[in-house]
Amino acid sequence: MDYIEISAKTVDDCITEACIQLSVTSDKLDYEVISEGSTGFLGLNVKPARIKAKVKSENDNAEENKNTEAVKTSLEKQVDAKVEEAKKDNKKDHKKEAVKESKSDSTDSSDFSDSSSVSYVYDHEFINIAKEFANNVFEKMHMEVKVEAKYNETDKVLEVELSGDEMGVLIGKRGQTLDSLQYLISLVVNRDSEDYIHVKVDTENYRSRRKATLENLAKNIAYKVRKNRTAVSLEPMNPYERRIIHSALQSDKYVTTHSEGEEPFRRVVVTLKK
Repeated sequence: MDYIEISAKTVDDCITEACIQLSVTSDKLDYEVISEGSTGFLGLNVKPARIKAKVKSENDNAEENKNTEAVKTSLEKQVDAKVEEAKKDNKKDHKKEAVKESKSDSTDSSDFSDSSSVSYVYDHEFINIAKEFANNVFEKMHMEVKVEAKYNETDKVLEVELSGDEMGVLIGKRGQTLDSLQYLISLVVNRDSEDYIHVKVDTENYRSRRKATLENLAKNIAYKVRKNRTAVSLEPMNPYERRIIHSALQSDKYVTTHSEGEEPFRRVVVTLKK
């Protein structure tokens, strides 16, 4: 497939627009930045960002999947070890709660307090546990990753931010590797905690960017369904991402959404309202 050229205010806006035009999510997009753009001075000489983009080829996806699986396999080995350790500590019920919450990634910003009333701490037992464990995992994986964390005491949320040169591999296909790491850290943090602690792991603002991409994709798909009067089935997504699609279209006058299939291949279907 040939490249298309996109121009917008920022590179992120270009990527979002490319995803809409090509009807794919960002993990399936192959793009090259032509110009970062410029905000100019006092509103003068403003230059838009420009990229060229196309849908990734099968070879590109195969290589990405290979890298992702290697990282995920390493993470899963760590998970298995911690699960066995939890069993020995007779904390099965608590472990199951952590697995259920983390795997579904059910936490959403609407579930928590307004940011102005949130109390954050930067030196806490949960932070030390999470950072120590994550650093050990990355050391065994031979990855240089900076781990920062803060604890929201108001809503009992541990927010972990990762940075480094290999974040694309760490994010993985549709964020699957990042979700695996989030599950792993949640398991470790909650093992000895009396109250359940939500864990949110992010890097390079991926969660927010992915949410914006999915919301724009949902609106674009809704327009196509309305125009062509034909249902559209999206790619398989995890429960959290499916909720983003459902939420984005719940007030649409012309289309409705529902999910079909079994995990991990369950997907959202957008259909025309009768």
